[in-house]
Amino acid sequence: MLGVETTTLIVAGAAALAVMMIAVGLAGSRQEDPLKARLSQLGQMTAKDLQELELQAPFFDRTIRPLASRLSGAVSRITSSSFTERTEKRLAMAGNPGDMRVADWLGIKAIATGVGFGVAFILGVLSGSIVNGLIFGALFAGIGYIAPEFWLGGRVRRRQKAILLSIPDALDLLTISVRAGLGFDAALGKVVEKMKGPLVDEFRRALAEVRVGKARREALRDIVPRTEVQPLTNFIGAIIQAEQLGVSISKVLQVQSEQLRIERRQRAEEMAAKAPIKMLFPLVGCIFPSLFVVILGPALILIMQNLG
Repeated sequence: MLGVETTTLIVAGAAALAVMMIAVGLAGSRQEDPLKARLSQLGQMTAKDLQELELQAPFFDRTIRPLASRLSGAVSRITSSSFTERTEKRLAMAGNPGDMRVADWLGIKAIATGVGFGVAFILGVLSGSIVNGLIFGALFAGIGYIAPEFWLGGRVRRRQKAILLSIPDALDLLTISVRAGLGFDAALGKVVEKMKGPLVDEFRRALAEVRVGKARREALRDIVPRTEVQPLTNFIGAIIQAEQLGVSISKVLQVQSEQLRIERRQRAEEMAAKAPIKMLFPLVGCIFPSLFVVILGPALILIMQNLG
């Protein structure tokens, strides 16, 4: 049998070996700070590598955005705060295309105005008169200033229509998930996981805000000014009211789902009723004249021959 001192030495050696192995494992698994790794990688890059990295960026980020940022300072000094707030709201309703801020949008409007004026002025001067160049330049400068607003308005309308069409399906999935036993936040996460579109993007943003500590009612309420879709506003109001009054969210979701399905059916019936009226204009303007030419053309030719 081993003595007490020998056993103690063996146990101490095994413990020391285990501690050393744990330390080596932790040191080997320690990951490098990604920020430091990125900075060291950039420090080792040559001028050619940096140029290639810059050329990989989108064209808008490389050219239009820097120029728009330079011009936005001069434009922002002559714009009012109400115009800035309205523009910020419209950009949010459009889904912030290209991650544009108000300064970027003002710069783009300034670029469009300058390009419109310059092209029209050159064409007017080439036509033989500086006065015509100034007139056409002023006209096309106004068009260049207004055209981005029309584009933004169209994008807002398309986004609102997409949200309106996806609300019933999203609410059905949300209702099924809640009735299956999930909480509201988990059911909303299931909707985000299974569906796509601008409505899902808004729900994803609301969930992210809730995770960082924002109250759920506030996160849902902030969706309303970014969309301004009435059925979605009614749904969010019903959810917030049910949470405040302690009403079962499952029952509220079921009622809202049925109501939205009825509204979707009514919108389809309305569009079907408008279809004959919308078809009247192409029929009268395009199809009927062709039919008249095909049907009455030979008769008119015979009549003219007989009269001749």
